[in-house]
Amino acid sequence: MSLAPAVERMTTFLVATASVHTTAAACDYLGERVTADDTVIAVSVTEPDGDPRDAGDATNVARTRLVDPTVETITEDGHPSEVVQSLVAERDIDEVLIGARRGDPDATPGLGGTAADLLVSLDVPVVVVPLPELS
Repeated sequence: MSLAPAVERMTTFLVATASVHTTAAACDYLGERVTADDTVIAVSVTEPDGDPRDAGDATNVARTRLVDPTVETITEDGHPSEVVQSLVAERDIDEVLIGARRGDPDATPGLGGTAADLLVSLDVPVVVVPLPELS
């Protein structure tokens, strides 16, 4: 039995977002879970028919809502599931946070295609954050 103190490990979180609402919900979830030693990467992917301004707005929310950890933002063009899978493989991601759907309060309840794909394809924990009720 070792009496050495436990070494806390830095955690790298990936917030995969397509809306400011999803990013805000992910930041609320992270709340007291993150420390100054952790890293948060917020990524938003603009699909071929999407508006790139939405991606920038979605990722910038993480910078303003999370003060202590390092926050890196990434915006890319492409297919969200493929980009997230690549980042998880390349960046040693410990946990992925996603929204159940695009963050559209009028969307039909249930998992969107990207969320469903990531839940079955990633080998790290994937947290689906609930979106707040928007009135």
